[in-house]
Amino acid sequence: MRKLENKELERKSVADFKEAEKTPIIIILDDIRSLHNIGSVFRTADAFLIEKIFLCGITAVPPNKEIHKTALGATETVTWEYQKEVTDVIKNLKKDDLKVFAVEQVEKAVFLQDFIVDKEKKYALVFGNEVYGVSQKAIEICDGSIEIPQIGTKHSLNISVSAGIVVWDLFQKMKF
Repeated sequence: MRKLENKELERKSVADFKEAEKTPIIIILDDIRSLHNIGSVFRTADAFLIEKIFLCGITAVPPNKEIHKTALGATETVTWEYQKEVTDVIKNLKKDDLKVFAVEQVEKAVFLQDFIVDKEKKYALVFGNEVYGVSQKAIEICDGSIEIPQIGTKHSLNISVSAGIVVWDLFQKMKF
């Protein structure tokens, strides 16, 4: 076994990425403080050809040296938009017939492994602040909530880790 070199991975060019059919998932980042987390979510979005990222509230936007350090160029491939109010984004996406789910621990949340994807639908996933999570005002207008089951002593995962887990799970349910 030998580690592959980057040139052997046959990755898309920026132009190819822009033209490629996207995975019907939109990521909404609400009040994310960490520039590292923002950059990491951009990389995850690039890896799975995610349609778009909405950056809301206090979430920083590119160009930003610290975001770029983690995103490694994904801010140039993934479509993104800043909107101040997360609730406006959610309402507009729902008008466009997207199913919007908070990734949060709430009453009646569906565990990720039990979440059933309708391959005919587009989804938006709301990820919240590192300390406070997804805001209650956003949760109240979402179609539901997805929870990542955890059995350790901590009550949450880092937002960039959560995004990677949930996006991968929905991606594989949609594609395979």
